Amino acid sequence: MNPRIAQGGKAIYGAPLGILMLEARFPRIPGDMGNAATWPFPVLYRVVPGASPKRVVLEGARGLLPDFVAAAEDLVRLGAEAITTNCGFLSLFQAELAARVKVPVATSSLLQVPWVQALLPPGQRVGVLTVSAATLTPEHLRAAGVPLDTPIAGTERGREFYPVLIEGRSQQMDIALAEADILAAGRDLVARHPEIGAVVLECTNMPPYAAALRAAIGRPVYDIYSMIAWFQQGLRPRRFAFD
Repeated sequence: MNPRIAQGGKAIYGAPLGILMLEARFPRIPGDMGNAATWPFPVLYRVVPGASPKRVVLEGARGLLPDFVAAAEDLVRLGAEAITTNCGFLSLFQAELAARVKVPVATSSLLQVPWVQALLPPGQRVGVLTVSAATLTPEHLRAAGVPLDTPIAGTERGREFYPVLIEGRSQQMDIALAEADILAAGRDLVARHPEIGAVVLECTNMPPYAAALRAAIGRPVYDIYSMIAWFQQGLRPRRFAFD
């Protein structure tokens, strides 16, 4: 009988994906990246102190790279085999984080845009729905490989989603109003750009509303959930049984 040897070297096992979290107190409902029940597999979380949504989304995450690197390195020490983040605006740190932590890194849902574009028929384009179109800069897009002329719409004019997440007006959120904000922004995006064949959601708080948006605009919708499901599949490929 062959001996069964278990290999050590990590502090935590069975959760290869590490998620870097912003420091926030708004509700994280199922489907939100920061709700552990969203994932059909275990994950490791690490909150980055001082990385508020306002500082990351509105202020370009200035001065925060060392903090994200330290938190990512800590997750890798614990046992993470890959790193992601819970804000699409952190595409700015994609190259630096990947270089420093030496494991696969997927900072932003925006990384999907080139993949989705390759799937579309000629004449169709990918559109991006973001929490803040005004501060999603060419630098964010370049870092994720997104064409600079990509159609973009934001939720800044909404009554609930942006005020709660970015302005921190409340620790409560009216889910119906938040969904209405996202549907309104999505409808506006495809109305202004009818050539859009699919939409990528930048914000990791938007997946709870992806199904409703898909029904409202009649286009495929991709988000951080779709990307991380793909990412995890590479970390732990399915084992198929053979008769």
